[in-house]
Amino acid sequence: MNSASPFSAEGSAIDWPRFCQVVREHERFVLTSHVRPDCDALGSELGMAGVLRALGKEVVIANGQATPPNLAFIDPHRQLKALGADLAPRDLEGFDALIVLDTSAWAQLGSMADVVRQTKADKFVLDHHVGEDDFGAELFKDTTAEATGRLVVEAARALGVALDSAMAEALFAAIATDTGWFRFGSTTSGTYRAAAELIDAGARPSAIYNQLYERDTLARLKLRGRILARAESEMAGRLIHTYVRQDDFAATGALASDTEDAINLTLAVAGAEVAVILVEQPAGGFKISFRSRNAGVDCNAIANTFGGGGHKAAAGATVNEPFEAAQAKVLGAARAALAAASGG
Repeated sequence: MNSASPFSAEGSAIDWPRFCQVVREHERFVLTSHVRPDCDALGSELGMAGVLRALGKEVVIANGQATPPNLAFIDPHRQLKALGADLAPRDLEGFDALIVLDTSAWAQLGSMADVVRQTKADKFVLDHHVGEDDFGAELFKDTTAEATGRLVVEAARALGVALDSAMAEALFAAIATDTGWFRFGSTTSGTYRAAAELIDAGARPSAIYNQLYERDTLARLKLRGRILARAESEMAGRLIHTYVRQDDFAATGALASDTEDAINLTLAVAGAEVAVILVEQPAGGFKISFRSRNAGVDCNAIANTFGGGGHKAAAGATVNEPFEAAQAKVLGAARAALAAASGG
């Protein structure tokens, strides 16, 4: 499929004929994505697995972490396997192709990183993030795409595979969540055309929304309360930030996955342009998330200074330092980016 298609990601840089050739030349595929998986990671894997199986390929999905309980609805047939729990590295031997979806960073692969390094299979990446590490893989990347799920929709069309309802549900969830339910600046007319195609194929937006946003646990609600209660703003309200400590999880009974999207709630404050959240990890250090709705602030550039990456409007990194030091460095970087965007 060429970039002139009304359904393709705007300015698509992906060579779809080459991608189709890759698929035709291989028979047994391992699919993987990043740890702390979101709907774009999981939905893209499930959608791609369905496309490949429709072509008669053998597929296994292997991730470095188990699917978060709040996202388990996306996988009713339990296709998503966790390395070390559902399968071992030896179970992934003998496959002739490995596709990494929705990430290009070693640090995000978790325990699957060793599999990717050691595999004898041909390696490929299908991703929409800006930064990239050297996986020794052939890249199929389009950083203008709003979600990797959108790229899987394009891949299906390029391969001549009609999407069934299961693929459509997974891919709709991928696109809808990575665009903040179509409210982020990455949303385009092409996003809505792709969404319409998925609805025509059987996706049920109301059911997906219900599963994602109307089934919170009390523990998740209490954790959100703590996150929002300690939010602080500065720089005339343009920067807002908060944090989560391990004690918060213990006190509320919440899961690590319950912090997903919490940062976006802070951007609902009038005047907020950049948001930052620090989430303490069980083994120490902090996972940092950045969000921006200021065109002059590049979250990917900020995250890169801490070895992370992502998109201009949303990115993440990990800082392995005590809380006070991590917070000072991260907020210092955010302040500097906002000041530079203002010319000050």
